[in-house]
Amino acid sequence: MQDAATLAFFAALTLGLAATAADSAPKAPARPQAQTRAQAKPQAPPQAQPPAGRYYMDRAHTSVSFQVSHLGFSHYTARFSRVDGTLQFDPAHPAAMRVEATIDPTSLEVNAPPAGFHDQLMGGNGWFEAAKFPQMTFRSTSVKLVRPHEALVTGALTLHGVTAPVTLDVTYNGGYAANSYDPGGARIGFSAHGSLKRSAFGVSAGIPAPGSSFGVGDQVDIAIETEFNQKRAGK
Repeated sequence: MQDAATLAFFAALTLGLAATAADSAPKAPARPQAQTRAQAKPQAPPQAQPPAGRYYMDRAHTSVSFQVSHLGFSHYTARFSRVDGTLQFDPAHPAAMRVEATIDPTSLEVNAPPAGFHDQLMGGNGWFEAAKFPQMTFRSTSVKLVRPHEALVTGALTLHGVTAPVTLDVTYNGGYAANSYDPGGARIGFSAHGSLKRSAFGVSAGIPAPGSSFGVGDQVDIAIETEFNQKRAGK
């Protein structure tokens, strides 16, 4: 009986060592599985066009950046990260479209800011004065189609407590109707560019003297990339 138990022990030990050796031995690379037809086929975009209606800004796919001259040496670039808006979309009647957007000035982001730089820009002395003016707004007043998928959108921009007209050159990048791929429903996308004089809004600190570029430029060049959905995110 004892011999049988000893034999069983050594048999188990031998099998265990064999299994360990097999696990540690180099293995041939696994053969890649053949792609199914569905995997190999490129994703085809939805074909149905987006319908008219109210759309909400997809904040995860929206970027608002701007550039100003720095001493004439470079175009200093910054962005705002908290932006929201709505769009009344009507592809059959572009002139009837209306857009509204808001920006939180304290969401300003710059590269490697020196200590206290953000607080300085949000404070007074010719900068944003964000505590006094906590929101920037844009409300369109006219849409003029200049060529297919391109329009001049003029609106009232309120910045630093001053409201003045600003015109954006807007390109419609396309869209699609609601589909199983996008939980946000119908989606549309735009690119926009424009410029303004910050001195017109009372943000005048550091503007160079006439004939000089030594300072922070008065002209602000704006670039916007944005998408809108028919469903508000999270709803």
